[in-house]
Amino acid sequence: MSQPPGFEDPLRPDAVCKLHKSLYGLKQAPRQWFQKLTMVLQSNGFRCSRSDPSLFIFAKLHIRIYFLIYVDDIIMTGNDQQHIQMILAELRSAFALKQLGEISLFLGIQVTRSNKGFFLSQAHYAQKLLEEAGLSNCKPAPTPIAPTSKHQLPNTKPFHDAFLYRRLSGALQYLSITRPDIAFAVNQVCQQMHSPTDRDFQQLKRILRYVKGTVSYGLPIIAGDTNLRTFADADWASDNTDRKSISGFCTFMGPNLISWSVKKQITVAKSSTEAEYRALSAATSDVLWLRRLADELQLPQKTPTTILCDNISAIAIAKNPVFHARTKHIEIDFQFIRHHILNNNISIQHISSQEQIAGILTKPFAVSRFEYLCNKISIQSQNA
Repeated sequence: MSQPPGFEDPLRPDAVCKLHKSLYGLKQAPRQWFQKLTMVLQSNGFRCSRSDPSLFIFAKLHIRIYFLIYVDDIIMTGNDQQHIQMILAELRSAFALKQLGEISLFLGIQVTRSNKGFFLSQAHYAQKLLEEAGLSNCKPAPTPIAPTSKHQLPNTKPFHDAFLYRRLSGALQYLSITRPDIAFAVNQVCQQMHSPTDRDFQQLKRILRYVKGTVSYGLPIIAGDTNLRTFADADWASDNTDRKSISGFCTFMGPNLISWSVKKQITVAKSSTEAEYRALSAATSDVLWLRRLADELQLPQKTPTTILCDNISAIAIAKNPVFHARTKHIEIDFQFIRHHILNNNISIQHISSQEQIAGILTKPFAVSRFEYLCNKISIQSQNA
């Protein structure tokens, strides 16, 4: 380490300090901390998950304990309280451990326990965000984004405070961890971070106004079956500036929404079928990861995971073993999906556009349709 200011040796200005152990604040400190924690956990019988490097699993006889790490914030759960206390004692002997009891707040996410299960929300975080934006007393909006007009004139007047725009957009991204209902709208405003206009800021304020009316909303986690089910959708050529499409998918485990994604496709799709097929490919990748993780958590998926798509042509391509010139430009996605269909990892089925839940992640809707889809993805108030 370089000599710290105020402690330089005038006789040896080029000398460096040799550390006896890792020092907080240095670049190497996080890696050293993780290596030390990993070593202690492995010496107590834990192994690192193959699906997630921040998850450690203890499995011995009938005992199952799961240890999840985010920097120095930790969640531990299992089916043997005595063994959990033994591990906590080992950790206390190696680290300065602060035990907070049953989970109630983790990384800004409130966890409320009820007789039905758990409820995840970020109400405190949302309220603080509204105060920082000066919108604590604003009029609530019924939806986070309004359907856009095809003939809307462009607004090129730059917003006067780009730093404020970026700060609020980033904060909304974190809020979308428990709020998939704002995921699409937040994705849209975050695409304008490099040079926001006045119109972009008005769209951001509308999201905040929607949050104002839905501060208590979150995701319930209730008991049910453990089979995975995925909805995948795309909005073809929806971006007027570059005509790229939007992919969206969401995955349920039983009645619980556990994973979702909104992403602008990196290439221009020449047809709606191609856009939908790329969305299917992205959903398949996520499903494969979730299946591996579920298997490690003793929740094996004994049947192929159903992926529901509303594009008949995309489904036909996935199920057709004959590959021809019209689908040559999506050959990699084609072979990827076909491989996992044949291996019984996934099964692609048709669903009507009216019942396509993933639509809420790819396009704006009128109030009635938006509320219907929010209900379908189980977004609700804690008191519902």
